[in-house]
Amino acid sequence: MGKELRPHVVGARFTVPLLALFISLIWGSAWSQEQSIPISECITCHGNEGLSTTLPSGEELPLWVDMKVFSESVHAKAGLTCVSCHRDITGFPHPPLAVRDRRELSLRYYTNCRACHQEQYRATLDSIHLRVLAAGRREAPVCTDCHGAHNITPPAQPRLKVDLTCGRCHEQIFNVYKESVHGADLLKDQDHPDVPTCTDCHGVHQIEDPQTLEFRLRSPQICANCHADPVRMNKYGLSTAVLRSYVSDFHGTTVQLFQKRPGARLNEAVCYDCHGVHDIKRTDDPDSRVIKENLLKTCQQCHPTATANFPTSWVKHYDPSPTEFPMVYYVELFYKILIPAVIGFFVIFILLDAARRAFGGKP
Repeated sequence: MGKELRPHVVGARFTVPLLALFISLIWGSAWSQEQSIPISECITCHGNEGLSTTLPSGEELPLWVDMKVFSESVHAKAGLTCVSCHRDITGFPHPPLAVRDRRELSLRYYTNCRACHQEQYRATLDSIHLRVLAAGRREAPVCTDCHGAHNITPPAQPRLKVDLTCGRCHEQIFNVYKESVHGADLLKDQDHPDVPTCTDCHGVHQIEDPQTLEFRLRSPQICANCHADPVRMNKYGLSTAVLRSYVSDFHGTTVQLFQKRPGARLNEAVCYDCHGVHDIKRTDDPDSRVIKENLLKTCQQCHPTATANFPTSWVKHYDPSPTEFPMVYYVELFYKILIPAVIGFFVIFILLDAARRAFGGKP
């Protein structure tokens, strides 16, 4: 038989695991409590208006959180607590705030957003904003600059909020945009569903450099996303033939070819070369670049030797019809009939001649 176990050995075998289990339960409970610190504990201090600290830069950092504002945020409504974002806080006293200024604090904390918003965070890594930040421009916007911190609300409610957010950094561009046909309509109706906001053209988290060739080549399709939509354009009596008519002329055809030649230099006109970028006007606005009185000047940007009759060859973005550019319409119609008729005549002639030869007819 095996050696009999002594009572104190048996006790030790059970005591050590039980002690370890007890310690782990106590530690785990404490860790869990630290990770789920209720908001009520945080606002014991941070609910005191005027609470702040002075950073090494001399800036005052407010530590007070307006709970009325926070309670209306999307995070509060989703049940998140303070430590959901402030992950380095596990109890009191807090660890030292080792930042030099307020911007450094923002740059340190914004990466916590990826814990919940991984897809959006990954998209920003290739954006022009993050590339500028990586180049040392600390003022480049990060998550909290656009969305806020304790006051986060739906970013596009109303839609004008998107442009106002971008306008905080791009103020000059916003001031131009709000005078355009797009911006003016959005200011009248802040939730206008048919007016493009900044992100409709530039993207949201994956914003790219609009000065690149890739963006330039893609810009006609960006415009076409709205202007080739029959449901949307029919509301305003606008032609949906803009993209089709553009790609069928010399400018558009060349752009289409350059899309298949990466790295090639492009100097052909795209939509915004003629219509403007952020300053697009209605086609009946006296300041519009594409009305008859201003069109020659617009063409001369690329064609400096163009004369007064140069723009008259352009049929706009409308399909020729008996009422709209009738001369072009009837010339096109003539050739649509003539060319098939001529080809058809010679095909029939050749077939008849071949049949005659095949069946022994004389030459």
